[in-house]
Amino acid sequence: MVRALGSVAVNEDTGPKNSGPVERALLLAPRFAARAEQHDREASFPFENFKDLSEAGLLALTVPAALGGGGAGARDAARILGIIAKADPSTALVLSMHYIQHLVMARSQRWPVRIARKLAKETVEGVALINALRVEPELGSPARGGLPATIARRTGTGWRLTGRKIYSTGAPILKWYAVWAKTDEPEIRVGLFLVPAGLPGTRIEETWDHLGLRASGSHDVIFEDVAFPLDYEIDVRQPAEWATPDFTQGILSAILVSSIYDGVARAARDWLVQFLKERVPANLGAPLASLPRAQEILGAIEARLAVSERLIDSFAGDFDDGVLLDATEASAIKLTVTNNAVAAVEDALSLSSNHGLTRANPLERHYRDVLCGRVHTPQDDATRVTLGRLALGL
Repeated sequence: MVRALGSVAVNEDTGPKNSGPVERALLLAPRFAARAEQHDREASFPFENFKDLSEAGLLALTVPAALGGGGAGARDAARILGIIAKADPSTALVLSMHYIQHLVMARSQRWPVRIARKLAKETVEGVALINALRVEPELGSPARGGLPATIARRTGTGWRLTGRKIYSTGAPILKWYAVWAKTDEPEIRVGLFLVPAGLPGTRIEETWDHLGLRASGSHDVIFEDVAFPLDYEIDVRQPAEWATPDFTQGILSAILVSSIYDGVARAARDWLVQFLKERVPANLGAPLASLPRAQEILGAIEARLAVSERLIDSFAGDFDDGVLLDATEASAIKLTVTNNAVAAVEDALSLSSNHGLTRANPLERHYRDVLCGRVHTPQDDATRVTLGRLALGL
């Protein structure tokens, strides 16, 4: 099977390989949407979606073109994620983390070139995903500060890692973990270590039983004296050197995660439009779409989505164009887009009443999924405090 993105081969399932990534994503979306309800109910992982994404060349979207990938930046990645999220946001969330890591690799001076090329090649050739594992039971979100409990001990031949990571999105399918850990050196260092999945001493505990994004496989990953090579140390520094956040990672995360929840809201909007056109109450004798109240609320949804689309597209475009961006602005955009998405779905529920909350209809699932947007770093409270302090000159 040909996977090179530049190929002119035709795949009957995913379309021409030389078609654009948007067209390929649109071809896959109905298939993902048809599977989403069952994966949500069972909290099962959508392995088949990632096989389809790989065969369509979309796993390698943000891998540099010089390495056989799509060479896409943040703008195209956000568009693809929005399409996939509208169909299945759990799939989109795993994909977003993978995209972010490859975009960071392509722009970072700290990732060893040999390793970045290896991971790029594997992604172009098959289903080889990576995500950063950062969150821990005691630490919570690293964005809130503190040292990780996960320890990397240096030996004569390599590193040995011990610790537990929670909310490890995509755990069932990941081939590589970028693990946030501290060293056991006299002067502690903190940072990322690249750990291949499936090494002896590694196990996944299926702890993910969440309100939303139930198919994201965000389980616990446990490391018990896991050995890996010395040169898989990626970016490890003195703790004080992390006082300045990684702006590339932070900006990408804010904008790409935002696109996922915007996609969920658009799925809810589409369902609502169909419901308003088809629902004809006996006492009204006409579709709900004929009511000015329904038109007004739907208009408010459209306004929120229009604002979010502009924010995502322009900010991602600025990132790709090399504009000097501010991480605080990225956080404000993430806050605005995710809250617009939540408000849009809640407005849809206000018009659909019990119909929207029954599990026979997808709006109930969209509501559970969209609420997860608020827990992604940066959280709303942290963003508001930062903006307030800046306004006060503190």
